Formats: sequence, structure tokens, C-alpha cells
Amino acid sequence: MKTFYIETFGCQMNAHDSEKVIGTLVSDGYTQVEQLEQADLILYNTCSIRDKAEQKVFHRLNQFKKEHGKGKVFGVLGCVAQQEGERIFERAPFVSLVAGSASYSKLSQMLVQLEAGNRRVTGLSLDTEDAFETPFTRRDNPHRAYITIIEGCDKSCAYCVVPFTRGPERSRTSDKLLEEARDLARMGYLEIQLLGQNVNSYRDPSPAGWDFARLLRAMGEIDGIRRVRFTTSHPRDFVKEIVDAIDENPVLCNHVHLPVQSGSSSVLERMQRLYTRDDYLRRIDWIKKARRNIAITTDIIVGFPGETEAEFEETLSLLEEVQYDSLFNFKYSRRPNTPALALEDHISEEEKTRRLTILQEMQRDIQIRRNSALVGIVEEAFVEGYNQATGQWIGRTTQNRPLNFIHPEFPSPRDGATLAGTYLSVRVTRAGPNSLAGERVN
Repeated sequence: MKTFYIETFGCQMNAHDSEKVIGTLVSDGYTQVEQLEQADLILYNTCSIRDKAEQKVFHRLNQFKKEHGKGKVFGVLGCVAQQEGERIFERAPFVSLVAGSASYSKLSQMLVQLEAGNRRVTGLSLDTEDAFETPFTRRDNPHRAYITIIEGCDKSCAYCVVPFTRGPERSRTSDKLLEEARDLARMGYLEIQLLGQNVNSYRDPSPAGWDFARLLRAMGEIDGIRRVRFTTSHPRDFVKEIVDAIDENPVLCNHVHLPVQSGSSSVLERMQRLYTRDDYLRRIDWIKKARRNIAITTDIIVGFPGETEAEFEETLSLLEEVQYDSLFNFKYSRRPNTPALALEDHISEEEKTRRLTILQEMQRDIQIRRNSALVGIVEEAFVEGYNQATGQWIGRTTQNRPLNFIHPEFPSPRDGATLAGTYLSVRVTRAGPNSLAGERVN
């Protein structure tokens, strides 16, 4: 029996890529195992957005090889594979497969080479239109499914490796996307999430010529789909028609993740983000004027080269002005093949840590205030599972807030029955900075 183990690092795009890899391996006669020690083939699907994630992969590889790696085949997939290429064979000579995401459609052929004893198999070409297409996908969640609508990036943000690791933007045709979504609905999936490095850069390559707002509307009209999410958006390509679509159809989740990265126009210019603070706030204004209460989340980088204290203060003032529902925050880290490497005046690690702490403390206070305002409100929660430790069902609102709750009539799973995959009305009774708690109501 051929067995494999896969570990995934990074974002939802990577998680969905792993689903494609697993589906392909299973269709080729492999069996997935939960323990590394049980596997013949060990795969790490990697992320290179942050330096620490890359270091973690090589640490994991070397540690496991030293302890349990005898007779096993190792592969590095994803962004680190694309970034480092054949240098991985030099850094970790026991690795036999190095493949980027654009090559997954050819994974079966690469497996044949591995099984034949080839110990240096690569899939590193970005010259492909088939980055999204694999014949088989093994979905990890029985109720929620990812759909890649666009891959790659045509932007040139100074800090970002994505254009190098995933190549230029390639959109799938609208008819294939709708066909995949309808198939998922027929299989019983209730929620779909549209994925792309920049989903709203989507441009239908078929004669239909749809933009992202038109595709979003069509996804929201598919019978059987209860919720449609999307991530992530680039402010430059975020248009008011997206907000209008969310306003018109409650199936489209009222949550927009709109990464800003900095509140300073001068930093944004050095980052090559293609918009100013005022451009960004114009889009925030569209969202806030919507009829529905749309949650807004973002990404922020502190300590970009040359960021002055005054420019950092502009980011803090942006937090106060927008009042984000949550944010992902990072210290700038130098990445290979990025324009920012040529910039001078790098900020010290100590100063980046200080600024990140201030940012996090301010955002924590904002989230406590915003979540506390929801106490007493009844929300629809999509039930994802049960937390044995807390005795609560795990739910999520359409705004993507975690809402964990008790159910008086069904306090826990029993006799194989579960509430997972259902939608229930829950009254919010308590709020913390990162989640809500409540009780099921009729």
C-alpha cells in the first residue's frame, strides 16, 4: 500500500491546493495517513510570504529526516518550492520532489517518476494556463468548499513574492466556475468561498467577459448555496458594484477583507500599492454606506523600510477612522526577488516589535468595543462543530465572526447526531476581542 502524509503552511489558497494534491494522490492509489511515521511519501505544502514560515519548513524537514526519515520520500510543494527551486536539493539533499502550485495538474506524471526511483523530480514552470485544473479534489470540509477563480498576481507590491511564486494573473472561465459551484451544491455543500490572490481582479477569459461583481452575483443565485464568501481583495480593483451585489443578496456574506498594509500614502507609494489613503477610504465609505452591516477586515505591515514615526501614526489614525472588525498584522520581513530589497533605512527588529505591540493593543480595544455592541442581537450561526472542552457548539456568522454557543435542547453530539452543517439562530450573550458567545434561540 502506498501511503502519504501532507502538512500545509499558509493561507486558504494553500489549503485548497492541498485538497487538489490529496485528491490526485488518492486517485493514483495512495492512502492518506495522519502520522508522519506511517507514510511512505511526506509532503510539505509551503508558504513563503513570511520568513519564519519558510524557516519552519526546513526545520521540520531536517528534524523529521533525522528522527524517522529512513526509507521515506520527501517533497516540498507550493511557494517555497517555486521560490527556492532546485536549491532545495542542495539545502535538503534527501528531498526528491520540488513542485510549485502551477504544476499540480502534472502531479500524476511526477509521481510516476518518483516511483521509478528518480530522486530529483521538479515541477517549476509558471508557463501554464492549467494552474487551477486537477481532475480530482478531496474536500476537507463536508459543508464548505473553496473554489479558485483566479491565480497569480499582476501587481508588483514591493514586499511581496506572490508574482514570482505563483506567476501572472490567470482567470478561469465563468461557465467552468458556475459548473463547479453547481456540482458542489448538488453534493450538499452549503457554503463556498471564492479564492484568489486578488479575487476582484477577476476577468472572465470567455466571450461572456464577466468581471468579479457579475460573477459574484451569479454565484449568489445558485440553488442550494446558503453562503458565498470571497478572499482576498486588492483595493485598486475593488469597485462599488461589489458592495451593491452584497447589498442585493443575503447569500453573499456581508464581510469584506480589504488589505490596506499602511495608513500612510507615502508608505503606500514606496510599497507600490497603486492607491493612496484617500483612494482606500473612498472604498471604505462605499462599504459603510451599504444597507447591510458589512464587516471590514484588513492586513497591515509595520516597519516597512523608511517608515517614520509620523507615518506609523497615520496607520494608527486609520484604525481609529475605519474601526476594523479584525486585522492580520505583520512586521515587514525581507523576501527574495522583491523590489523592497533595494530600499535603505531598514527599521530595527526592536522598533518593529514596539510598533506592532501598539497596533495590536489599539486594535484589541476596537474589537472589544465592536463585539460588545453585538450583545443581545440574534445572529445566524453556521455550525462548524463542537468543542468538548468548553461544552459549546462552534459557529460562525455571515460577518465571519466566531460565535460559540450552548443549545439547551441539544447540549452536545449524541448517538452520532450532530448540528454541524446547520444554520441556527443564536442570541449573543457575551463578547470578547476575538469571538462571541451565545445561546440558541427559536
